[in-house]
Amino acid sequence: PCCSAAFLKFFGVNHISPPFFRLSFAADQGNNGRTRLAFATPLGFVVRHSSDTKKGGLRIRAESGTLRRARVTVGLILTLTRKIHRAYLRGREFNFNLTGLSGTQLSDKTIGVIGAGQIGTLVLNALAGFGCRLVYHDIQQRADLEGIAQFVSIADLARDSDIVVFNVPLTKETQHMVNTETIPRMKRGALIVNTGRGGLIDAQALVEGIKSGQIGGAALDVYQDEAPIFYSDRSADVLQDDAFCRLMTFPNVIVTSHMAYLTDHALSDIAQTALQAFSDFEKGRPLATRVVASGPT
Repeated sequence: PCCSAAFLKFFGVNHISPPFFRLSFAADQGNNGRTRLAFATPLGFVVRHSSDTKKGGLRIRAESGTLRRARVTVGLILTLTRKIHRAYLRGREFNFNLTGLSGTQLSDKTIGVIGAGQIGTLVLNALAGFGCRLVYHDIQQRADLEGIAQFVSIADLARDSDIVVFNVPLTKETQHMVNTETIPRMKRGALIVNTGRGGLIDAQALVEGIKSGQIGGAALDVYQDEAPIFYSDRSADVLQDDAFCRLMTFPNVIVTSHMAYLTDHALSDIAQTALQAFSDFEKGRPLATRVVASGPT
């Protein structure tokens, strides 16, 4: 859908950055002139309050498409294990030598998924057709995964999994789940796939894990300090993030710019969700995508 300038101005929209529809707007309900700022993005939701706002204001979450993220997760697993990224780069230089391109078959591997919410469940169902052993860990066991994947402790998952997939939100408890203490507890040579949140992984610890061979490779659609890097052309810049730059030098690491959600349908869905929320808010209707927090973010 197309957003007219007049329509956006009516709702106080002050910024749109294509092509990712990172949209921010100000909504003032009177409240002594206090302004609540909400950002609706395909990457989740981020809320900023003015300094004198004490309680949660308007928050709008733009749905990012769980199925799209799940499919990219599986795609990254296949790309990493079959070395498709390396074959592509060779082909661009007309080098079609197969040396070093022998891949890994999934049928005799154990894949562990941490976080069996909507995305994690879709990932597990998709992987069921590859004949691999599937295990998962979540805050509770899921009946709908019975016969598809085995519920295990996070310690057992880390110890036994050849590939570990992260699909959990970033919280105080999950921040830097992958760190200098947990990496040695993982199966040697394990692959890490993260399409969840960058902060789940301590980047420097991952670098050291890959250098030592404890981690066999990684496919990352997110990064802990991605904001200054992603969604911009940094090809002519000298990046200051040493851990990120080191990761990019490894042949067994794939980094994409937080694009798991990005399809033609996704952009349309995001726009529709945001604009519907604006309309509902203005007319006093309940917001289907409202997220309420206990205090300022």
